[in-house]
Amino acid sequence: MKMVTGAFNSNMKRALAGLRRIDLDGLRWRVFDAKGQVLGRLASQISTVIQGKDKPTYAPNRDDGDMCIVLNAKDICVTGRKLTDKYYRWHTGYVGHLKERSLKDQMSKDPTEVIRKAVLRMLPRNKLRDDRDRKLRIFTGDEHPFADKPLEPYIMPPRQVREMRPRARRALIRAQKKTEQQGVNTMSKNGKKEEEKAEVSV
Repeated sequence: MKMVTGAFNSNMKRALAGLRRIDLDGLRWRVFDAKGQVLGRLASQISTVIQGKDKPTYAPNRDDGDMCIVLNAKDICVTGRKLTDKYYRWHTGYVGHLKERSLKDQMSKDPTEVIRKAVLRMLPRNKLRDDRDRKLRIFTGDEHPFADKPLEPYIMPPRQVREMRPRARRALIRAQKKTEQQGVNTMSKNGKKEEEKAEVSV
């Protein structure tokens, strides 16, 4: 994986915010490449690592998670019609001020916030939530200011495709048989018409 392509030109203050409050001793720096990854599947893997659930020493009352660096947030993928049908809603506190923004608009405005919301909503709502949020660093492209750290690329597990349900499989087989039968019928009709034309010409 290509870790960094050049100097980090984005907001350095925002990228390094809150690092002083994290005890970095013994933590691993895991790098996630979001390019071409499905949003929910990537967020579930990040939430597992950021909680330390991939370690045998995991305990729910301790924050043993590793640092997570997510690159290429602008190239994240979603399935179905979520790009236009999924909305983020919030209220300003004033009467009637319920705001909403579609996923497509949020991706054009700030794609890092899409991944951050997906990961944070998978974390338990307790006192460790803010510390785990500080361990998550998301960048729009492949540039980041942590090139001097011992980075470890995270390999996403292979996607397991669920087998088709019996009812859907039977419906698919019926549809295939119907199309084959229609094809045979059209061929037989065309053959009969050609024979009739040949008889008329004779």
